[in-house]
Amino acid sequence: MRHLFPRGALPLVLAAALLALVGCDQQKIAKLEEGVASEMDVMREFGTPLDIQRLEDGTRVFEYTRQPEGSTNYFITIGPDGKMTGLRQVLHPSYFAKVQPGMSVPEVRRLLGQPAEKQAFQLKKEEVWDWRWLDGQTRKVFRVTYDFNGKVLNAASLDDPRDVYQGSK
Repeated sequence: MRHLFPRGALPLVLAAALLALVGCDQQKIAKLEEGVASEMDVMREFGTPLDIQRLEDGTRVFEYTRQPEGSTNYFITIGPDGKMTGLRQVLHPSYFAKVQPGMSVPEVRRLLGQPAEKQAFQLKKEEVWDWRWLDGQTRKVFRVTYDFNGKVLNAASLDDPRDVYQGSK
């Protein structure tokens, strides 16, 4: 079989692509000023949101994910007046610390956005969700384990398994 990239080059190509994506996001973010940028400005820069949370006061939270291969999930808040009031990257230890045993799937989803991966384990009666994120330059995974009733059993950060097992091939 003929490969597009020399052996061992694929991780470097993927890393370069991710850095380009991060750079694009930073350029988009720089164009959006809180209290000034409109909903249309946000959509012009980031496109159609993956999901929109609608709050009782008329505020909306737009979700933009870079999962499964990226390391960010952006939540952009649009006030009732149609202006951007906040932009935050939620795949960060300060948000992970809010995930507690007993929380529901929708609560975690509203906090962290779309995961990179979901796996169900029938015999254990558990489901595991992973979010990919960066701790400095180190690729990590934040993993949440739910019971089959949709409640958090535990959560932890770990090194990205793709990096851990890459050398054992």
